[in-house]
Amino acid sequence: MNSKKVPKNNMDKKIAVVNGDGIGPEVTAQSIKVLNTIALEFDHQFRFAHALMGADAIDKTGNPLPDETVAICKQSDAILFGAIGHPKYDNDPSAKVRPEQGLLKLRKELELFANIRPINTYASLAHLSPLKTKQLQGVDFIIFRELTGGIYFGKRSLNEDQTFATDECAYHSYEIERVAHLAFKSAQTRRKKLTLIDKANVLETSRLWRKVVQSLASQYPDVSVDYMFVDNAAMQIIINPAQFDVVLTENMFGDIISDEASVLSGSLGLLPSASIGNGSALFEPIHGSYPQATGKDIANPLGSVLSAALMLDHFNLYTEANLVREAVNWTLTHSFVSKDIDPINNYGTAAIGDLIADYIKRNNKKELSSNATLNASTII
Repeated sequence: MNSKKVPKNNMDKKIAVVNGDGIGPEVTAQSIKVLNTIALEFDHQFRFAHALMGADAIDKTGNPLPDETVAICKQSDAILFGAIGHPKYDNDPSAKVRPEQGLLKLRKELELFANIRPINTYASLAHLSPLKTKQLQGVDFIIFRELTGGIYFGKRSLNEDQTFATDECAYHSYEIERVAHLAFKSAQTRRKKLTLIDKANVLETSRLWRKVVQSLASQYPDVSVDYMFVDNAAMQIIINPAQFDVVLTENMFGDIISDEASVLSGSLGLLPSASIGNGSALFEPIHGSYPQATGKDIANPLGSVLSAALMLDHFNLYTEANLVREAVNWTLTHSFVSKDIDPINNYGTAAIGDLIADYIKRNNKKELSSNATLNASTII
């Protein structure tokens, strides 16, 4: 076993934990397990404060985002979030109070204006991707989605006899500038290429996006910028996803494009995300609440665990974050996977969390010991 590593700057961070709905509590528990292991191995302190949001909060308080949750989140250094949504609300279009209202409101309260989604693929899972293996080679890009403007937050109306509806898409220049700066800075640390996805041939808001991004480009002379209509981008993500480095786009386009890109890895359960802005940053897997799997110990926890790795990046704990990612890759390479990846030979949600924690403790790049005990069962 490698000796314990103690960094020069030990961290003491308060983390708000919002389990949410469905499989949220189960996958989030694995991230907490991993973070506790990191804290132990690297001599940090992570203090967790639990709070309610979503259907769970509606059932318990009548409010999808209680004031207490907002207060806990604002007082924390970061937020670890599980999932949101429940069929009893999804299947009732007339419901006045909905779980998703809680997440939208929290983004506004914390001024989380940028959603960041890394898109990676794993060689061991190439057979699960809808694309051919050769198209997956070199795929490594990151999507910056504006999160608090656009059509999701615009004025909406429905006439009295419910035969005519409107949804307004509106953007201010400053809303575009602040997320664009983040995207440009990210590109500078990567392959120095930024792609703006819009619909500037049709939409006035998209033309404003182009104007603002073009005006900022001179501040980042080392970054090349290209522009792509969203319909073409949807095709290019399938035809040649390796061409992208940093993708920047508005709220609705980003929602759609990032979900499309998520299938490249072979499982929706693998992808993390970060939402950052002027308040405490929020980290969550991109998958939904998957109510059919609730309580069955079959959910894939890796999207949540990788979101915890993004949180460690946010704390500037890059060695720790990379060790978590290394551990995740190790489980995938050695087929210690959940049911969504292998329906026949699979491991439970908690067992995968144990495997990742064990890898971190050993800091062993080659193999797990021959008698690692997981949930009263032993892997040989």
